[in-house]
Amino acid sequence: MEIGIYTLGDLVPEPDTGKTIPAGQRLKEIVEAAKLADEAGLDVFGVGEHHRLDYVASTPPVILAAASQVTKRVKLVSTTTVLGTVDPVRLFEDFATLDLLSDGRAEVIAGRGAFVESFSLFGYNLDDYDGLFDENIDLFLKLNAQKRVTWSGRFRSPLKDAEIAPRPAQKEIPFWVGVGGSPESAERAGKYGVGLTMAILGGAPERFTSLVERYRQSAAEAGHPISNLKVAVTGHAYISSTNEQAKDEYYPYYANYRQFFNREHSVAQMSRSEFEQLAGPDTALFVGSSQQIIEKILYQYELFGHQRFLAQLDIGGMPFKKVAENIERLAVEVAPVVRRETRKLKK
Repeated sequence: MEIGIYTLGDLVPEPDTGKTIPAGQRLKEIVEAAKLADEAGLDVFGVGEHHRLDYVASTPPVILAAASQVTKRVKLVSTTTVLGTVDPVRLFEDFATLDLLSDGRAEVIAGRGAFVESFSLFGYNLDDYDGLFDENIDLFLKLNAQKRVTWSGRFRSPLKDAEIAPRPAQKEIPFWVGVGGSPESAERAGKYGVGLTMAILGGAPERFTSLVERYRQSAAEAGHPISNLKVAVTGHAYISSTNEQAKDEYYPYYANYRQFFNREHSVAQMSRSEFEQLAGPDTALFVGSSQQIIEKILYQYELFGHQRFLAQLDIGGMPFKKVAENIERLAVEVAPVVRRETRKLKK
């Protein structure tokens, strides 16, 4: 089991002071988080793409390239790339360059995007939401596999014996499809034989078992060996000395995050009792002691048999000091136990 962290780089006012840190400071803290994760022995560091003023990470490959220069072994991943509104050739070039700079540590997780601002921003039609995503996966995988590509599609100009440069340090850049709950996206990942990354941000994790089943069934129907398939789980997380302390410390930031991004819909502030339900021992919100987090990850492993877990630690205006403490707990107290126990279960 690979264990790592990811960020979306939200710029949310700190709940106590109402102050928002400058974008430049937030970016520097993201790079520092990658450095800490690498030094602590985590396996993966991810940065997600958004195109809004309340997020700072609009260009993950640039941020990950900066992180590559202060890390040595951690894998550097987009979590996720909004594939429908980026040219696949440019995306491949960016991540192949990152792969060379990092000595073979770049990966792409592609998603359709929780927000749709990028469609009008980059001149794409929202009516082509699904078609663009599917076509761009197809083209990226061809670019990944071949030094010269001839290709034609509906949404961009054709390629005729085009040189695809630079080539990455790895034979191919590992590619995953990110899914928030869409069966179609899970089936698409299986059809192409690429990894499946599930964002399980709350509720009962059991509801995602059908996605994994569809993914594996689709892969089998397409002739992809089941042994080659990979599943990852991502989720919000906060770790402290005890379950109660973790909930006490995390609630202001989690409620702040939810309130800030629902502000346009006049949603009421999340109550503590609602948060208690969301953070219960049988839910997918990873809040609690190290032991509680271990138990939740291992329970989900029994459900999904996944190979990777990524925690989003830095939401809601959380100070970097607390983020750094969580990185240390995840790496030192949680990861070794999860790796040991999943090795036993796999045998």
